[in-house]
Amino acid sequence: MTALSVAAPAHAGPLGLPLAHGVGSRHDLPLSPFYAYAGAFTALLVSFLALGLLWSSSRFRGDLSGRPLPAALQRVADAPVTRTALRLLGAATALVFLLHLLLGPDDPDRNPAPGALYVLLWVGLVPASLLLGPVWRLLNPLRALHALHPPRKPRPLPASLGIRPAAAGLLVFTWLELVAPDNASTTTLLVALGIHTAVQLLGAARHGDRWFAHADPFEVYSSLLARLSPLGRRADGRLVLRSPFHGLDSTPQTPGLVATVCVLLGSTAYDGLSDNPRWITTLQTSSLGPVPTATLGLLATVALAAACYGLCAGALRLMNPGLTTPLTSFAHSLLPIALGYLVAHYFSLLVTEGPRTVIMAAGTDNAPSPAPPLGPGGLAALQVAAIVTGHVLGVVAAHDRSVRLFPPARAVAGQLPLFVLMIAYTLGGIGLLIA
Repeated sequence: MTALSVAAPAHAGPLGLPLAHGVGSRHDLPLSPFYAYAGAFTALLVSFLALGLLWSSSRFRGDLSGRPLPAALQRVADAPVTRTALRLLGAATALVFLLHLLLGPDDPDRNPAPGALYVLLWVGLVPASLLLGPVWRLLNPLRALHALHPPRKPRPLPASLGIRPAAAGLLVFTWLELVAPDNASTTTLLVALGIHTAVQLLGAARHGDRWFAHADPFEVYSSLLARLSPLGRRADGRLVLRSPFHGLDSTPQTPGLVATVCVLLGSTAYDGLSDNPRWITTLQTSSLGPVPTATLGLLATVALAAACYGLCAGALRLMNPGLTTPLTSFAHSLLPIALGYLVAHYFSLLVTEGPRTVIMAAGTDNAPSPAPPLGPGGLAALQVAAIVTGHVLGVVAAHDRSVRLFPPARAVAGQLPLFVLMIAYTLGGIGLLIA
């Protein structure tokens, strides 16, 4: 199995609708449904029971934890010259991307711009943020543009805003990636880039640079993934090495967190669904047309992910009346699940189309994609392992939060709705791989 290219014309369906490009065709994977489901269920059940027996008090300390890195390293990381250099690097890279859009051929097999957006940025931010922290905050070229003329008296952001604008932006981007016709054409990308730039710079002109941390979809995406990075900052600002669980535990319970994670879960699920032959037939035969039908499908998968979590939060509230914020209290436990889905669906795309995009950017037309590093069996194992591992990490994070919030006698029983949700998400994720 090989990853599909981001080149929509080369891989479009009969009606011109770009197919999903996360992992290509999954239907010939050498994967036994019985062993996949049984192994996943067993891993979740064993981890849940072991945690209930052996983990009776909260062990994660959020942004109070971590082993400080050498002071010299922190001085270099925080030095104005370092931050200026990274900002200039981001701006220069964005300029090269824009020049390719304006001057390059309108052919994704010869223009690296689509691959730079859909592979190097969208998918590449996953390993970059896991290894280095919230890197897009330092590279964001829109922050560099805004810094040229910041507002004198920025207005404060409403407390209720949270990261809701970023959730909306992520939904729009995933629509562009998975649904929009001609999503790799230079015209489409220029229009999308213009709208994104205008929204972000107008918001920053009104509210200052804090706007980006709440509304820039890529910055919020990178910052949330960075919660699972071993590199982080304590509450006192020290740069530290820490367990990813501590970083995950420090995720702010901000408005829009649930929406953002559900967009990640639902859109990745739709990426898997859109490669299903029955769904492709539905798109081709729908009286609404392929694009409206695909749009409804994307919205439905995001809504389903949110509804499942909403039902779980409601059950948590019924079982634990003292829990006043059931939606946000456990939302952080969904982040490892979203990460598992992202790895399962996009690993092969990154390792094949990523190098190809870099080769094209260096001036080689029609650059061939490198051979996948894993065969069908290895890729199938990686995909299932990524999904199951993400859910197990989510169970651990949810359990630690439950023993902190619930009385000891109810700490295990009180999180049963979350455990049922984890099972449902796991079986659904695996089902999309093997359907």
